[in-house]
Amino acid sequence: MSKKILITAGDVSMEAELNDGKVAQAIWDALPIETRGSTWGEEIYFSIPVQAGLENGQEVVELGDLGYWPPGNAFCIFFGRTPASHGDEIRPASAVEVVGKLLGDPKDFKRVRSGAVVSIEPGES
Repeated sequence: MSKKILITAGDVSMEAELNDGKVAQAIWDALPIETRGSTWGEEIYFSIPVQAGLENGQEVVELGDLGYWPPGNAFCIFFGRTPASHGDEIRPASAVEVVGKLLGDPKDFKRVRSGAVVSIEPGES
């Protein structure tokens, strides 16, 4: 069963859903999380207190995907192209584990600046 979360970054708040994978469960178990985020192209990423490897690593993700990036123990919000993208694809710095999906318009996160406070908390069931 998927789990709803609420992600707030700067003045943007959006519901999202974690999938049923082991990494997503580890993130759920670590909630709530609050830290400062960084941007890389149209991606927000930030370190979280989860250490995991890849189950099904992906080199290219979809708009609105949420990922876990093992080299930085980082949670990633993908809302467009990154500096590593070719054409219209959304490409992380290296493979990520897709752990969920935003439930609103991912492009809203374009308003968030590097250094903004980011939080993830359990959402309404």
